[in-house]
Amino acid sequence: MWAQRSWVGRYLPRTTVPGTELGPYSRLLNAVEGNTTFYASPPGLTVRKWRALAHPGFRFVFKAPREVTHDRRLRDVDAVIAAFVDLLAPLDDLLGGITLQLPPSFGPSDLDALDAVLRQAPSAVRWSVEVRHPEFFGGDGRRRLETLLATNRAERVLLDTSWLFHRTPRTEAGHEEWRTKPRVPVLTDALTDRPVVRFIGSDHPEFTDTGLRTWHDVVAGWLREGRPPTFFVHTPDNARTPHLARTFHDVVRAMVPGTPELPEPPMTPPDEQMALF
Repeated sequence: MWAQRSWVGRYLPRTTVPGTELGPYSRLLNAVEGNTTFYASPPGLTVRKWRALAHPGFRFVFKAPREVTHDRRLRDVDAVIAAFVDLLAPLDDLLGGITLQLPPSFGPSDLDALDAVLRQAPSAVRWSVEVRHPEFFGGDGRRRLETLLATNRAERVLLDTSWLFHRTPRTEAGHEEWRTKPRVPVLTDALTDRPVVRFIGSDHPEFTDTGLRTWHDVVAGWLREGRPPTFFVHTPDNARTPHLARTFHDVVRAMVPGTPELPEPPMTPPDEQMALF
């Protein structure tokens, strides 16, 4: 997401007009997880607007439409996927990838459908897959999934919800995250040269901060191996995620000299500089 209005005046300039948040956001952070495409595909004009607003080097990682992953469960979806990829084509080098986020009921018996989709999927796109079925987190189910993904050069999304569930939430947003996010084991093994991590924090800030620290060494190790990741940070209200993401990047960059800097944040008046809390 990039259009959270609570960030305006705090992380984005106070003068940011609704509908143009992507411009300053893409100068604050260098990637975004596009969640809205799961629910509805944007008009082509909107995609071209995103291209015009985004800073060079920015990366969009979009979720595939719900029709593909949940309604049809990856059956008879080649035409839908091709149309979705064509829709995003104006983004060109700014398209960082597309994620197939599969439902919890999608299990090992469905792997043939996943294999068929990835074999036919446009090879110019980086594909990642997020699974939630418990059998994919150990034993034969995990081995079969990861062999399939490696064969098709697709990455497994490494989802960390452990810190969300570390303590009972204290806010309505936190309870909603508890209701909708899966309780799955944390994995840290990358399959390709472009790992993808989705970190879901808590509405208790201290647990979010502690949880992010557990990823410093993992991400630094990937960078030393030449595997630059895309690391997404979420919290129930996302109120301070821009600060969390930039701080995480700064820490890891200090651990791995030569890691590229993030863009310079957009200029704001002195009373609008990025706040810690």
